[in-house]
Amino acid sequence: MRFVRDISDSSFHAMLPRLLAVSAILSCLLISRCGAGSRQSGKVPLHPSRNELQRGLDGEPATLDPSQATDSFSFEVLRDVYEGLTSESATGKIIPGVAESWTVDTAGTKYTFRFRPDARWSNGLRVKPQDFVDAWRRVVNPRNASPVADALRPIVGAPEIIAGRLPFKNLGVRAIGKYTLEVTLSEPCPYFLQLLTHTALFPVFSDAAAKSHSASTWVSDGPYALVNWIPGEKIALRRNIYYWNSAGVQIQNVIYDFTPDENTALREYLAGQLDITDSVPTNAFSWIKRTRPSELHVWPFLGVAYYAINLRDPKIHFSLKLRQALAMAINRKLLTSRILQFGQAPAYGFVPNGTWDYTSQSWPWKEMTREQRVAEAQKLYRDAGYSQKHPLHIRLLINANSTIKDTAVATAAMWKHTLGIRTTIVEQEYRVFLQSRKDPSQWDIARLGWTADYDDATDFLDLFRRNSPNNDAGYFNDKFATLMNRASDTMNSTLRRQLLENAESLMLSEYPVIPIYFYVSDRLVKPYIGGVNATIMNRLYSKYLYFQ
Repeated sequence: MRFVRDISDSSFHAMLPRLLAVSAILSCLLISRCGAGSRQSGKVPLHPSRNELQRGLDGEPATLDPSQATDSFSFEVLRDVYEGLTSESATGKIIPGVAESWTVDTAGTKYTFRFRPDARWSNGLRVKPQDFVDAWRRVVNPRNASPVADALRPIVGAPEIIAGRLPFKNLGVRAIGKYTLEVTLSEPCPYFLQLLTHTALFPVFSDAAAKSHSASTWVSDGPYALVNWIPGEKIALRRNIYYWNSAGVQIQNVIYDFTPDENTALREYLAGQLDITDSVPTNAFSWIKRTRPSELHVWPFLGVAYYAINLRDPKIHFSLKLRQALAMAINRKLLTSRILQFGQAPAYGFVPNGTWDYTSQSWPWKEMTREQRVAEAQKLYRDAGYSQKHPLHIRLLINANSTIKDTAVATAAMWKHTLGIRTTIVEQEYRVFLQSRKDPSQWDIARLGWTADYDDATDFLDLFRRNSPNNDAGYFNDKFATLMNRASDTMNSTLRRQLLENAESLMLSEYPVIPIYFYVSDRLVKPYIGGVNATIMNRLYSKYLYFQ
């Protein structure tokens, strides 16, 4: 754990040139050292004739159990080793997975899936409809305390089972014979086929196999299977020869190298030790864009970076004015144009633009000038009982990442200059951070991010339901819950959209979170790697990649 104590008394505008200068120096250093190698791992530069793909991963997965995974690093690997009823094409289109076909009844609530006869686990046994029944019951069973149980909420009985009011066997899913699975929904769900690509709805061979992180006991049904997991270093995968479309998987071995330091990842990429990075350090963006433009892949996707405010903290919870002042004091345009630089869009709402059948909402003061926002923020701060002489002291929790840290330092400087707030930045390794974020006693504000599991506004707004395991702020409002429930119950698409938009507007007005910017994907990809496509969900399946 590392701490960055009180930000300097100098103004952010005085501080910004120094931040940018430091970034430029770091960029020069990392580029000049690229030929010196990286970690002392004994790696040698790759050659495209080798059928082993080296992928950088910005953090270590917390788990490879589909019922427990909540972080993007776990999701990335899980999508390589498992497959659900449906899958996605390289461009993000929903296509058949384990199910080769399906039908939907006229009411839109009963789905019948026909399984592929050649769908196999990595041990050669057939994937059966009952495997999905057991896996889904495992997720909703409250005894397992799955943090992703809400993903199954559209299925009949799921909400009641999760709440402990019904036995898990009452879940609306049943196996019919050897090759048919029937799923019954409470209401029509327009995104259900896409929801089936969520890792929470993957099948598992057994409880023991799902919990296993050892190659000797590992069983999965995807294009790859686990070979090795060296904590703190890498995960190794090998093509699953029993996968139904194994002949279409061109790369035999995939190595996920854990590279939480983006500058280290860049050095390894330049030295030929990585074929694909998970992200690109901001301090090297200009150099990369100038010298390797064809290797730089940047595209927007459905995701938002935000600060969650600990509403369990009395000094923040009981002051709406204080929370609004914190939000208004951040100069998002400056952050995205000078610190981030990859084309991220400033966020004044939570649901990203481009979300299906939805108009993103935003704070009314979005249209104010910067000067007007600062003046209003200072007034709100004073009204909340704080001043330069009696400042607010807050702890800002972040995970170790250079871009996240640069943004946090700049944000803390803005709060200091505009309002006088003193911020202690608590930076932690990712797996430690995942534990700390669940302990509200360790932070006042936490930097979090959410990327879409499916293309619908509910995927973002459901975070603010009272019992959501991702409701880190501890937000709850009866009116918000009513709007969300009504949106779930209606079959009128126009009314549903209006209810969801009203729910977001209400949540924003209470400031449980402070959206900062909407994500873009930024990767470096070697020119000899083919099959890389931009998708709105930012999913890059190894099974579609190849050496060209």
